[in-house]
Amino acid sequence: MSAMPHLDSRVHYWTLDEYLMMDRASQQKHEYLDGRVYDMVGGSEAHNVIIGNTFASLHAQLRRKACKVYVESMRVLTPSKLATFPDVIVVCGDVQLRDDHRDTLLNPTVIVEVLSPSTAFYDRGAKWGEYKTIPSLCDYLLIKQDEAEIEHFSRAADTEWTDNSIIYRGQEQVFEIRSIECMLALSDVYEKVSFEQDAEQEGD
Repeated sequence: MSAMPHLDSRVHYWTLDEYLMMDRASQQKHEYLDGRVYDMVGGSEAHNVIIGNTFASLHAQLRRKACKVYVESMRVLTPSKLATFPDVIVVCGDVQLRDDHRDTLLNPTVIVEVLSPSTAFYDRGAKWGEYKTIPSLCDYLLIKQDEAEIEHFSRAADTEWTDNSIIYRGQEQVFEIRSIECMLALSDVYEKVSFEQDAEQEGD
């Protein structure tokens, strides 16, 4: 659910509790930041296939480990009070949730966002700045949907994030997500994704 959110037309400063009550009652997902609520829009066919492939790869590797993998429907709340729905989330160890609704995660270990032309700037900029405030977060992956490319931000324990990242291009690439001891192959992430077909859809 990483399409760029659209500003809610209602002129209203929302408290976090108001937002959570509204979002839980709605059939549509919303993002919350600084008292404003944003509508979230679904992604393309390629976007959804990539999310499913990434979830499947990580879930298969983590089945016997003390980690859980969530896809799209789990909300993440940052200390800076961004509430949003990353495309894929991994949390290892004890799961910390905001309340008894059990739908708002506080301690993700890995966050994955699948980029689209409308979201790339936001996911690399403002949203990434909010994610950096999460103490538990160790890895942030940005996956392109129009070509085989994954950008990987990571940090060692007890260190600050830097703006440096590693970019993996081409479906022959395989890399390690050290915080969860998983290997991610681009050939798995992009399985059954047609870049030509997706480009045509973007142009329509």
